Amino acid sequence: MKKKKIVFQSDYALAKTGFGRNTRAILTYLYNTNKYDIVNYCCGIQWSNPGLKATPWKSVGALPDNPAVIDQLNKNPGEARLASYGAHHLDDIIKQEKPDVYIAVQDIWGIDFSVSKPWFNKITSVLWTTLDSLPILPSAIDAANKSKNFWVWSNFAEKAMADIGLKHVKTIHGSIDTKYFKRLENHKKADLRKKFNIGLDDFVVGFVFRNQLRKSVPNLLEGYSLFKKNNPQAKTKLLLHTNFSEGWKITNLANQYGVNQNEILTTYICKNCKNYHVASFNSNEVDCPICKASKSCNTTNVSFGVTENQLNEVYNLMDVYCHPFTSGGQEVPIQEAKCAELITLVTNYSCGEEMCEESAGSLPLQWTKYTEHDTEFIKASTSPSSIAKQLEKVFTMPIDKRRKLEKMAREWALTNFSVENVGKKIEEFIDSASFAEYKEDFFKSNSSDNPDPDADIGNLKEENDWLKNLYNKILGREPDKEGFIFWKNSLQKGQSRIDIEKYFRQVALKTKNEIKSQQQNISIEDQLRNILDKDDEGRRILYVIPESIGDVYASTALFKNIKQTYPEYNIYVATKPEYFDIIACNPYIFRAISYIPQMDNLLWLEGKGDHKGYFEIAFLPHVGTQRFFNYQHNGKTRIGLDLKSY
Repeated sequence: MKKKKIVFQSDYALAKTGFGRNTRAILTYLYNTNKYDIVNYCCGIQWSNPGLKATPWKSVGALPDNPAVIDQLNKNPGEARLASYGAHHLDDIIKQEKPDVYIAVQDIWGIDFSVSKPWFNKITSVLWTTLDSLPILPSAIDAANKSKNFWVWSNFAEKAMADIGLKHVKTIHGSIDTKYFKRLENHKKADLRKKFNIGLDDFVVGFVFRNQLRKSVPNLLEGYSLFKKNNPQAKTKLLLHTNFSEGWKITNLANQYGVNQNEILTTYICKNCKNYHVASFNSNEVDCPICKASKSCNTTNVSFGVTENQLNEVYNLMDVYCHPFTSGGQEVPIQEAKCAELITLVTNYSCGEEMCEESAGSLPLQWTKYTEHDTEFIKASTSPSSIAKQLEKVFTMPIDKRRKLEKMAREWALTNFSVENVGKKIEEFIDSASFAEYKEDFFKSNSSDNPDPDADIGNLKEENDWLKNLYNKILGREPDKEGFIFWKNSLQKGQSRIDIEKYFRQVALKTKNEIKSQQQNISIEDQLRNILDKDDEGRRILYVIPESIGDVYASTALFKNIKQTYPEYNIYVATKPEYFDIIACNPYIFRAISYIPQMDNLLWLEGKGDHKGYFEIAFLPHVGTQRFFNYQHNGKTRIGLDLKSY
């Protein structure tokens, strides 16, 4: 039976990020059904990175292999960022794999570029994204309008999208591999505390987080300090499982709010023996108490962190979990803490609204609204007094009531976030999708949009007419209902015409460039294939010499020898077009072709792994003569392809 092929664009399955862990959980579930061919298109990793072979399914990096291409991309930070998310090789992966289902999972700015691809709605395509603040980003609204399948990680976003008429938006939670997270037996919890010198009667408040500014560390420290003042008899610890070298300066904040630094515990992981330990923070690098290696332990981070089993032990050191934040797409540690049967204190905004449902085993944290500079997003500032109040509620709560809430938290998390439940929904979706039929015009744009980023829209006073002009003249199309309503509401809420017009012109410029690219409709690889003779496949040699006139001329002395050595092969020479005349009449050359930076990569030319390559043999003398100095040899050798010897 033919298997459906899935291209799953997101973080690498072994990356220690929220998206990476979701990828691992979902793809493991789908792989174990044995129903699909799976390709993980991995953000931020080079195409042929050997580490990608560690997964049982195929994994391919989103970044080019060629350092010269990467250097070129890095000259434009915006282009480099999109390339890291997958924009550069997206058409290539779709052409190569020909998936039946394409699922892109990332923040909206890391996947919205796929919507404009001509193949996007010709196959079953999904955007699965995190939206964490009001108002909803215009780019997300635009992407949802153009997507048949638009998924969000929390029903906060689903409800906000529905309010502006986007009724097809659906909540599919990020998945948790819940087999790792559970409450340990009481004696094991006690053993863990003894192992890390934590008192059995200490009340441990925990927070697992990436040390980002949107995680409300100052609010937590102030709330913890207030709780301590209100409950002087309490023996407490604050366990912060995070990296202390980025984001908030936690020790400075502790001094500011009068928190004893000896009470602040953190997780250290040893690069040498891979063991972890929990101790009071005193430095970001400490000696390992287990293998005794010097300065080998760092506070945990996304590059080098604990395993899921180790993280579960960290949760089991806690008595309560507190997660204050300004906003969040889902905040996976909240669900992990619930699976470990912890009462969770959560800011009741953004995805936190869902975490604070009556059956979720949470105590909501109150917040006040503030507007974030530049983005104008509504954000939450969690009330420190609310943190103190809810900590006291858990601290004084009878054991039987606490255990009831803790068990409730786990059941709620399993029902809503377990990989079995989330994976089943995705499995059913994939099974309902049709097999894709790739045709000749599959990658040709059929867009009728005619954007003009420089269009004159006049100065119409009536809002409806002004908005229609933005659509008609700048975007070159008729307004869509949901988008028009959104911008109408934005004007009524005080957003300036200047900002809205600027956004429309940015979208028009982006669309115009995409249409131009689609009309050219040919990747670098396809350009090369079209230049090559189809009848000489398997019998091609490439000689790369981009410049200069002297090196190109000197190279002509080598072509006879190459042709005599490989008489059945066609010799192609890659150089800059201004040097074509030098080799045009050479009887040994089959064809001159334009040099491109990818030709600095031998494996791209000759092939490696699943990449077949374009030439049987590629000579790159320019690498040694024009890129790197490697031909001196103290004057004691004479190399046949050493251009400096001619």
